[in-house]
Amino acid sequence: MKKIIATNNAPAAIGPYSQAVELNGTLFISGQIPVNPATGEMPQGIEAQTRQVLKNIGAILEADGLTYNDVVKTTVMIADMADFAAMNAVYAEFFTQDKPARVCFQAAALPKNALVEIEAVAGK
Repeated sequence: MKKIIATNNAPAAIGPYSQAVELNGTLFISGQIPVNPATGEMPQGIEAQTRQVLKNIGAILEADGLTYNDVVKTTVMIADMADFAAMNAVYAEFFTQDKPARVCFQAAALPKNALVEIEAVAGK
């Protein structure tokens, strides 16, 4: 059965989609951009933006009783591939064991001119 997951600890969806959907024990987290849910603002720089995105993902995981260790796949979109190493360094702070499968690519543009957007899939 499909279950919608939503939390005030991550930014609200800015379109016709859910923060996350759980189906048969698998959690599909929509692409998260670096909006601070408390202020509605985005930090500057790829490191700060990556950290905020991953905090948003963490809040959604927590809302469904999961952790970063339950993430099995991520998709990372960055505005500039020159930021890959800096993004990757912050990403490694959050995924410290049993790292998920991942794809990363440069996108022509991201919502709100963000530097990074990440979606994730986690399993119970």
